[in-house]
Amino acid sequence: MRMGGGAKPYSDVWKLCQPCWKRINFVPLVLVAMLCSASYLLGIWQHIGGATVLTAISCDGKATDASIVVGGAPTLDFAAHHAADESDAAIPAAREFTACDAKYSEYTPCEDRDRSLRFDRDRLIYRERHCPEKGELLKCLVPAPAGYRNPFPWPASRDASWFANVPHKELTVEKAVQNWIRVDRDKFLFPGGGTMFPDGADAYIDDIDRLIPLRDGSVRTAIDTGCGVASWGAYLISRNILTMSFAPRDSHEAQVQFALERGVPAMIGVLASNRLPYPSRAFDMAHCSRCLIPWHLYDGQYLIEVDRVLRPGGYWILSGPPINWKRQWKGWKRTEADLSAEQSAIEAVARSLCWKKLREKGDIAVWQKPTNHIHCKASRKVIKSPQFCQGQNPDAAWYTKMETCITPLPEVTGIREVAGGELKKWPERLTAVPPRIASGSPDGVTPETFRQDTELWKKRLGYYRTVINQLGQKGRYRNLLDMNAKFGGFAAALIDDPVWVMNVVPTAANTNTLGVIYERGLIGTYQDWCEAMSTYPRTYDLLHADWVFSLYKGRCEMEDILLEMDRILRPEGTVIVRDDVDVLLKIKSVTDGMRWDSQIADHEDGPHQREKLLVVVKTYWTAPDQNQEQPNGSA
Repeated sequence: MRMGGGAKPYSDVWKLCQPCWKRINFVPLVLVAMLCSASYLLGIWQHIGGATVLTAISCDGKATDASIVVGGAPTLDFAAHHAADESDAAIPAAREFTACDAKYSEYTPCEDRDRSLRFDRDRLIYRERHCPEKGELLKCLVPAPAGYRNPFPWPASRDASWFANVPHKELTVEKAVQNWIRVDRDKFLFPGGGTMFPDGADAYIDDIDRLIPLRDGSVRTAIDTGCGVASWGAYLISRNILTMSFAPRDSHEAQVQFALERGVPAMIGVLASNRLPYPSRAFDMAHCSRCLIPWHLYDGQYLIEVDRVLRPGGYWILSGPPINWKRQWKGWKRTEADLSAEQSAIEAVARSLCWKKLREKGDIAVWQKPTNHIHCKASRKVIKSPQFCQGQNPDAAWYTKMETCITPLPEVTGIREVAGGELKKWPERLTAVPPRIASGSPDGVTPETFRQDTELWKKRLGYYRTVINQLGQKGRYRNLLDMNAKFGGFAAALIDDPVWVMNVVPTAANTNTLGVIYERGLIGTYQDWCEAMSTYPRTYDLLHADWVFSLYKGRCEMEDILLEMDRILRPEGTVIVRDDVDVLLKIKSVTDGMRWDSQIADHEDGPHQREKLLVVVKTYWTAPDQNQEQPNGSA
């Protein structure tokens, strides 16, 4: 067949063009076509907003099968229900972590009783933090006890916990008369009693309220030394007062563990030789109810430490021996002379700190710290001891030894001025610019920086709720931990939820912001994440780790931080890790061997950000029940 118009046949045209085709390089054309197709598909995906799982490419150009959720929420189950499905990890785990022996179900690495016996018993030094060496670290998953159940939701948890979660009856026997705790079949009940408040914590707090103002918002943060099961702190929550309760791990089994099961802030701690892990001027109120601390000994060092952490104008409350000794001495089985001498010695230490005794009524006595040190410094000409500390960092409190000198308050220009700046009353102080920032401390932080951070965390929390629907479900979470809290913005954004947040400022952080957090009316502690935290296993429902792993890169092993996170996280608890995508991929390669279900989700500003989220659910599993026959026939 011939073409019209004198055209050459197709065969002739092909023969003429063959040299041309041979000279054309098709590789660039193919690459361009592929790129155009990829761009077109990406545009379709962005247009419809669908959720797609992609293969991640790390910075070194190597592909991995890690699932990254983009354009939608990760398909993780954050509900609490004990479905013990094993993790179907997308990344082949380099290592499977086995469960520790059941005897480690209450393991507290830095307060281990066997290790503590190596240390001096004088002044309870053996009960301070003594962490294991690197070769002593457990490389296994701390199990929950057999029969473990999710704690009761708040506020029911204040009054009850499951016996299987903390299987200790010692306190029900030792403190039976004092109404601390009792057993009711498969539950513990907490009637709210205490050694010095047999009528209940509420009635006791009402007695305090008649002595100092607890309702006007001027008292927001409190510290309870020797807290027992933390009933004082538990009942202050309804009055918008947030209490840091602590007690040592001692012969009274599981005091702090019971407090945390109840959904009350608490830590393992003791007044011995080191400062408490809190900044200066942190607490509005400090409390001791028959806490057995020898306040008058060691040159008053323990009261001097309380003075350091009390804000200007803060209150110290002491109830129990030796207060009201004239009436109670027979019941306390001590002589009148002994109790009288102890109270006189405590009064003398308080006066030397320039505290004013406000009231003593019944079994309760209240002192107040001065709002500045103008008169107190003048009094050193007469009162020679203790002198004011020279050249110390008042906020240094991580393995920092206590001193027998007064921590000086910031300078003021007039007798009526509050040292360091006057705090707003609660709840205004949560969002008001903290006095430390207003005065230019910490360095480089401005009021505008603070306000921007507050708004940023409101935005981020809103995004978290789209990723984890249960974050907005009342009662799903109670105890939260922010592992790198900065200004406490994450906790502040959650203030209307029935949760509390332990705000941690890592010792590795470039800026110490824990004082700012307390000025906002929040609580927290210092922590080196190369070591274990001073808390029991299964303390927290949710852990938030904002660039923690990049901060600790090169300082300690990633897997050791992750194993500690697993220890303190409750079964079916949640983890949110923010970090660079390459770091998250490495974390996921470890956690896939830890019985965690996880997915990587986009940054709140979209998929083009290198910072992403790793969202995790810890699966439910427990130690085997030793009373039941195991599948292999062993008991």
